[in-house]
Amino acid sequence: MEQQSPSANIEAAHAAHLSSLPFADTDDFADADRGFIAKLEPGVITAADGQVVWDNDAYGFLEGDAPPSVHPSLWRQSQLVARQGLYEVVEGIYQVRGFDLSNVTFVEGDTGVIVIDPLISTETAAAAVEFYRAHRGAKDVVAVIYTHSHVDHFGGVFGVASQADVDAGKIAVLAPEGFLEHAVAENVYAGTAMARRAGYMYGAALAKGPQGQVGAGLGATTSGGEVGLIVPTVDIKTTGEVHTIDGVDIEFQMAPGTEAPAEMHFYFPRYRALCMAENATHTMHNLLTLRGALVRDPHVWSGYLTEAIETFGARSDVAFASHHWPTWGRERVVDYLATQRDLYAYLHDQTLRCINKGFTGAEIAEMIELPPALEAAWSTHGYYGSVSHNVKAIYQRYMGWFDGNPARLWPHEPTALAKRYVAAIGGLDRVVEVAQQAFDEGDYRWAATLLDHAIFTDEAHSGARTLYANTLEQLAYGAENATWRNFFLSGATELREGNFGTPGKASSPALIAQLTPEQILDSLSISINGPKAWNLDLTLDMTFTDLDVNFRITVRNGVLIYVAKPADGTAAATLTTTKGRLVGVLLGDLTSPGLELTGDQHVLQSLIGVLEARDPKFNIVTP
Repeated sequence: MEQQSPSANIEAAHAAHLSSLPFADTDDFADADRGFIAKLEPGVITAADGQVVWDNDAYGFLEGDAPPSVHPSLWRQSQLVARQGLYEVVEGIYQVRGFDLSNVTFVEGDTGVIVIDPLISTETAAAAVEFYRAHRGAKDVVAVIYTHSHVDHFGGVFGVASQADVDAGKIAVLAPEGFLEHAVAENVYAGTAMARRAGYMYGAALAKGPQGQVGAGLGATTSGGEVGLIVPTVDIKTTGEVHTIDGVDIEFQMAPGTEAPAEMHFYFPRYRALCMAENATHTMHNLLTLRGALVRDPHVWSGYLTEAIETFGARSDVAFASHHWPTWGRERVVDYLATQRDLYAYLHDQTLRCINKGFTGAEIAEMIELPPALEAAWSTHGYYGSVSHNVKAIYQRYMGWFDGNPARLWPHEPTALAKRYVAAIGGLDRVVEVAQQAFDEGDYRWAATLLDHAIFTDEAHSGARTLYANTLEQLAYGAENATWRNFFLSGATELREGNFGTPGKASSPALIAQLTPEQILDSLSISINGPKAWNLDLTLDMTFTDLDVNFRITVRNGVLIYVAKPADGTAAATLTTTKGRLVGVLLGDLTSPGLELTGDQHVLQSLIGVLEARDPKFNIVTP
């Protein structure tokens, strides 16, 4: 099955967008280019084994006017985020952009440099600091700041710092309180499922090009190198807290529960510069990311933006963030932050207004339009989040998955439901016929709904499979949102070529190594195959010799429960180990020494026997 060209319906929609959107406003291009110093050439970063972990040159096609296969607004955003190189924010603050999904920022102190958010991968971060030093001198890193607990803001830390230097006190690592817990938990508990869906979200398996992946809205895409983590040495806990690093004062503002559960903004009086982490970027952000996450709170988010304006606005000559490009000038900074604040507040308040009039999330998502002034601001457009799925996220946050209609309280699961729909419509061939009619009329949403039922009835039906791929492709061509485009195109790719699994790594050993004993045991508990363990009744003491702590583990009714308590000899068996050794077990290593088991030897075997491996290749677009 070959890719199709954009339909006349898509081309007509794009023509309407070109005439209705403010393309004459080119301020973002001027800001994105301001302070440019140099570009990495070629823009390719490799690992030690030669594997390409980042290729910004792959986006060289993003020139000129938008082709018919890309929404012109998304094309514009993709051109902006594909810019690459070293930029001066103000004299003394520099950013490397276009080396990863996120930016890395270098703040110069009296003797060395403070690194803010060292990208995703060791390799890209190392390339960024080397590039910075080539143009600004070989300054030592004196501190690393993690703005929040998402991997694109800490994963490349080993590219700019070593654990030995941190342990020796040569480099401080600052992060918001709760950072470590959230950074580890988000990437481990549901990490396999999130990584699989992230492959769709970022278009990891798609070819780069006008009919493929053109970006991710927040940046071009994610790098594919080694992810690391150094535990923070300084926890920032309160708004107004001031720390001086290498002669540079930093004033912090806590912003938990916003774009990340642990997040903070901070201000540099020396440079009159404000870092907004990821709470004010040049896009509407996600309130519930398509890869999966906890629902974020837009009310709290807008409140912290108001606090940032009141606290720092009059003192800030520039605002920068961990994605995109800065905004200069006090009035422009305040207006930009206020526009972002109003965006999240409007979505929150209007969704709640509609909820209280009895509308459901799906209905509200079709009803809400942004005010003209917000719609006219490029920074509010949904390149990463969207009005549609953000409204549904707010509904979920307050009301849950059930919309109150009793007919929707207990529907059949997708495969059973699909078979009943297909039968009611008149069989698979009739469903495809109706879907083809919808496709020809440009009603791609209805065609996709019909074909979803067809595929979940018979995934091998060639007519349904081909038309479904073509339909998802047209939805992609019409999407302003980069992550929607990537989802649609990824679904079409799997329908045509088969399951591509998880292109990136589902979890990082460096992250797993930072699990607390409790988090390790939580990971074990969510790996238990409940039905296999229904009749299992066991008690096991697990002693961590390196931490001098013991946990009593019981498994009953398919549930693993643990309690920290001294071993008293009443458990059926006792496992003596270290945290690191048990991490090895989680990673699948059952052979190396370090596990000492006394008592009933069958207890550990029984526990391991009901643990189930996670599946990084589960189906998404097919049953």
